[in-house]
Amino acid sequence: MDTNAFLARQPIVDARHQLFAYELLFVDSDGIGDDASAGVTLIDDILCDLGAEWPLKAKLAFTNIDASTLLSEVATLLPADKTVYEIIEPMHFSPELIGRIQSLKQQGYRFAFNTFVAEPDYEAVQPLANFIKVDSKAATAPGFAASLRKLKKNPSTKLIAENIENHDLFQQCKDLGFDYFQGYYFTKPIVKQGNKSLNPSQTIVVELMDKVRAGEDLRKIEDLFKRDVALTFKLLRYINSAGFGLNVEVQSIRHAVSILGLQPLYRWLSLLLATASANPTAPTLTRTAVTRGRFCELLSAYHMGRDEQDNMFITGVFSLLDAMMEAPMDTILDRVIIPEPVAEALIGRKGTYGPILALVEACEARDAKRMAQLTENLVLSPQQVNTAHLQALAWVEQLGIDS
Repeated sequence: MDTNAFLARQPIVDARHQLFAYELLFVDSDGIGDDASAGVTLIDDILCDLGAEWPLKAKLAFTNIDASTLLSEVATLLPADKTVYEIIEPMHFSPELIGRIQSLKQQGYRFAFNTFVAEPDYEAVQPLANFIKVDSKAATAPGFAASLRKLKKNPSTKLIAENIENHDLFQQCKDLGFDYFQGYYFTKPIVKQGNKSLNPSQTIVVELMDKVRAGEDLRKIEDLFKRDVALTFKLLRYINSAGFGLNVEVQSIRHAVSILGLQPLYRWLSLLLATASANPTAPTLTRTAVTRGRFCELLSAYHMGRDEQDNMFITGVFSLLDAMMEAPMDTILDRVIIPEPVAEALIGRKGTYGPILALVEACEARDAKRMAQLTENLVLSPQQVNTAHLQALAWVEQLGIDS
């Protein structure tokens, strides 16, 4: 296996922007790796590092596979009830291969095909598909309705629109009846320029963050929380989730601070600010932002102390505030008191924290060359980056974020 391969991901969401699955694939210096066996083995190796439990909880993992890998024992490395094998190109579906797919389906594996299964030569294998992926641009082309009817012949087959890059494409595919959606729109939406006002929840969170950073009296902090019961509920839910590993149940803000201190409270407030967005893509954006925060924190742990790790977490979470709050980043930072190194990273990916945030973003963008260069510059290994990546996804699942 290529030890210089990196894990990349892209979320697959439903019509309400709720996360359904991740596409997991590996990339190397030439782009997306074409060795499906190596990709499956890479994912399995990382899973082994993390232990026996499936880290993504109820979420599925889509990953590419080819004929030779399907016929090998490598195809059974990943957990059957959590894996969707994606066949992206037409192949010779020999009786042996069809039998192997049927056998794997009986074990619990699911399969995703591309639109080639709508062609007459492949109609026989279309019933094997649990999912069919369609390029969103093709789906919105004139005359696609007839093809769509062919793809919908099997009512148990779900349709996924790929390459969704903007809201209009999402809405068009949603109107056509697609079940799931995938593309950069859900994690990197266009930031509207303007000076949009904060919603009430965001305003309270910003006030709380300022008071915590300034070390205000706990009573004043509690009084602010009492103005928004929903925020108190969210914070206590986060604190008591498995991701924080506490041995006692935290029942109040005073209890939380007495056990954990102001710095962890500030960290969780950054989470609350991320979850207070009214943006229609907020469910996926929130999950991406929190994943970035944890990913940045885990990467920084190799060379930084605890305080800097906390700052890296906040850097990752805040890196999508401009999209979630629909305002330019510099405008947002005028309203929030944050450490200077965090601001440098957010504005220009500069300073001590900037390269780590840039690496995390490169992993989302599948930019293999940039991932390799930044990893080398940060004196990290691809294995360390890959493990931290999947650990971050697993941690967010433990938080139980509603997305």
